[in-house]
Amino acid sequence: MSDGNTVLIVGTGTIGLPLIGLLSSHRKELAIDRLIFHKHTPRVRDRPMLKDLINTRGAELSIDEHKLEQFRELELEPSIYLEEALDEATVIIDATPSGVGQRHKDEYYHKYEESTKGFMAQGSETDFGQLYAYEINDQIFDKKPKYVTIASCNTHSAAAILRNFAYIEGKNELEEGTFMFIRRANDVSQTEDFIASPEMNKHGSDEYGTHHAVDVARLFESIGEDLNIFSSAMKINTQYMHTMHFHLKLKRETSVEYLREVVERHPLLAKTEKVEQNIVFSFGRDSGHFGRLLNQSVIILPSLHVRNKRDVYGFAFTPQDGNSLFSSIAATQYFLHEYDQDEVIKHMKPLDRWLFEEV
Repeated sequence: MSDGNTVLIVGTGTIGLPLIGLLSSHRKELAIDRLIFHKHTPRVRDRPMLKDLINTRGAELSIDEHKLEQFRELELEPSIYLEEALDEATVIIDATPSGVGQRHKDEYYHKYEESTKGFMAQGSETDFGQLYAYEINDQIFDKKPKYVTIASCNTHSAAAILRNFAYIEGKNELEEGTFMFIRRANDVSQTEDFIASPEMNKHGSDEYGTHHAVDVARLFESIGEDLNIFSSAMKINTQYMHTMHFHLKLKRETSVEYLREVVERHPLLAKTEKVEQNIVFSFGRDSGHFGRLLNQSVIILPSLHVRNKRDVYGFAFTPQDGNSLFSSIAATQYFLHEYDQDEVIKHMKPLDRWLFEEV
């Protein structure tokens, strides 16, 4: 491991690319001395993106040694080979597709556990490490985990709504919660997986429904909470944003006015008077970092409704993968600063500029 703080990001997809951009833009504030990213496959279509990351962002390209000539044919010169980058890294962030991160853990990462402070993968890698979402279960770092899985964007959104709407005066007042996730088919950067019409997800869990509620339950279980929640999901043929409908049945009375006040005072929740998904997406594209809002959830204020004083209904937009990016950076800070939460909060502060009060 090098003397300074070196962060290695493996993968340049919908999570990896904006994460490299965020860490590059705030490298000094985040106490990162060296930022390396690994590209597995040399493709001419990726050349503009790679050149931008190297020449404009100042990130260093890592490749597999046997692919050197293939990258040189694309006029790309790597700074370091993968095995050297793994040896140098203080923190390793795996942003590869589902299943690959776990394979990398089995093949590579376990060899570097003594020299590397921490490893993380993204939401689909459920067995990679302890599931984490910023300000939902930061207590997990009290146990100094070596491996962390960053929760998915929809898991962040649902967890934030539960934490802020169902917890009143610090106490869990949830009797039952149900969620419907209306998911985008794919990201605008992707060409695969588009669908021609709405597609329904199966309920894989008898107790929780889809994996979204399973993951939210796991987040809260890590801090000693047992939530009665259930989720369903469907995909629709859009590339904009995920949308979520929620119904929270509470043990005590609440009001729309109270819910609005909660949204106003919580910086990780954005509010919107807009009810059109594409317009909110457009705001993120124009004003966010790499087109991302980093808020955990966007609450659609006109949709908030309270029935019988205890049944909360509403819709929210999930800010693409922005909330997962924010948690990835927070986990990086926990590893770099030896799990010191005060240091994490201090170093995360510059990123508040990408948290929007209203969109």
